[in-house]
Amino acid sequence: MKPAEIADGVFFVHSEMVNWVLLTDGDAVTVIDTGYPGQRGEVEESIRAIGRDPHDIEAVLITHAHVDHIGSAQYLAETYRAPVLVHPAEAAHARRECHEVATPWDVLSNIGRPGVLSWAMKLVRLGGTAKYGIDSPTPMPVNGALTCPGAPVPVLVPGHTSGHTVYHLPDHGVVISGDALITGHPTSPLSGPQLLPQWLNHYYGTAAVSLDIIGELGADILLPGHGPIHRGSVAEAAATARERASLTLSRSGPTRGSACRPGNLPG
Repeated sequence: MKPAEIADGVFFVHSEMVNWVLLTDGDAVTVIDTGYPGQRGEVEESIRAIGRDPHDIEAVLITHAHVDHIGSAQYLAETYRAPVLVHPAEAAHARRECHEVATPWDVLSNIGRPGVLSWAMKLVRLGGTAKYGIDSPTPMPVNGALTCPGAPVPVLVPGHTSGHTVYHLPDHGVVISGDALITGHPTSPLSGPQLLPQWLNHYYGTAAVSLDIIGELGADILLPGHGPIHRGSVAEAAATARERASLTLSRSGPTRGSACRPGNLPG
């Protein structure tokens, strides 16, 4: 998982199960998403691979508080004194005061779909069933660029979770999209721009609408939370995903409720 330098100071780390991004300014590092709990060594090694030290982490940013994106966040905060920033709308979810995630029943109900069983087995091996959150996430400013390496601009795109946030790097034409727009996933038969399968989103219909927000960001490189890099118009990628989501909704309609569910469930 050698980090790929996409633009000056922008590094993309792609793994089979989930991706993360490193932004640099001199020696200082911003980490965007942190993989599963079982990948913390890989996160640290990816930082060393770009010539920095994990002690140089200035901030950890989270797109959303699912375990495959926050798995090393608490560890990085405790070990390297790095603040973990989340959108205010995602803070309660990050603290596990409520939860917006596929339940064990959702997984079992879909276990016969191609790819789901092998994905679930790998998830377990990487610590994906842990009751894992962030003790004291810092609600980030939501207007304008953040004052951390890379100066990413947070953009709220609810749907996958209530506070899901993408990060725009306007100077580089890059959008770091987390799970709001992906290009592949072990549980999906599709390749290219798409939403995660419907059962892995909390508000699938809202996630589809939020694709329009991503499309308006004027970028030509997409760094997704799952799947490979997409090079080309992000607006066109978002439109493709929206069309695919519309077909899904026309067949099944929207699912899930309208509130972050209380509880401390795995993942």
